[in-house]
Amino acid sequence: MASRRTSQPSKDNGDKYSVLLPTYNERENLPLIVWLLVKYFGESGYNYEIIVIDDGSPDGTLEVAEQLQKIYGEDKILLRPRAKKLGLGTAYIHGIKHATGNYIIIMDADLSHHPKFIPEFIEKQKEGNYDLVSGTRYSGDGGVYGWDLRRKIISRGANFVTQVLLRPGASDLTGSFRLYKKKVLESLVERCVSKGYVFQMEMIVRARQLDYTIGEVPISFVDRVYGESKLGGNEIVSFVKGLLTLFATT
Repeated sequence: MASRRTSQPSKDNGDKYSVLLPTYNERENLPLIVWLLVKYFGESGYNYEIIVIDDGSPDGTLEVAEQLQKIYGEDKILLRPRAKKLGLGTAYIHGIKHATGNYIIIMDADLSHHPKFIPEFIEKQKEGNYDLVSGTRYSGDGGVYGWDLRRKIISRGANFVTQVLLRPGASDLTGSFRLYKKKVLESLVERCVSKGYVFQMEMIVRARQLDYTIGEVPISFVDRVYGESKLGGNEIVSFVKGLLTLFATT
């Protein structure tokens, strides 16, 4: 199948944005999130690449990614799979090694983060030359949709407690939709020791410690359309342990 080339208004300022998409059992969501990324990057004219880091998904996610690469081209869709599920932090490290952009965008592949916000992230970063820009559900027009009361309470409660204990200088610590200067992300990842959901929180805390500047863009977070949420009891326990560790060491 011939590669699909999208005509776009070029913003050739030398910047390139590498989108890291860690995946595990996302075969139904991946085609749509990739299509949306291609659409909004194409419309905004920014240079980009999408790096899919699949951790041995048994549902055929990698095979779907291979088909998407044939559609959109190997220059836009890079496949950097791993043999098994090794964690979010190491997925980012793996993706950074293969990224050719000077900016890195991290986001979930389950459609909870809409690519329509990416141009706003980029403009916000340029506006203040921020070291990182974080999507926030808890400021301005940001919000959460599709969650039941239990998940909303857990998320709000976790964010409130982390604000009180860590005073991070950002309104949403547990979100995972962010834009980083590549060198900044490399520096933060080297220092972070947490895994799972705590990893995102530690990234913001370490950024504050290193005096990196943080911009925020209000986003709408929508619960996944396909597949099951990976948030469970073990993740909540790990979050509490990680929070206490950060409080004691930062």
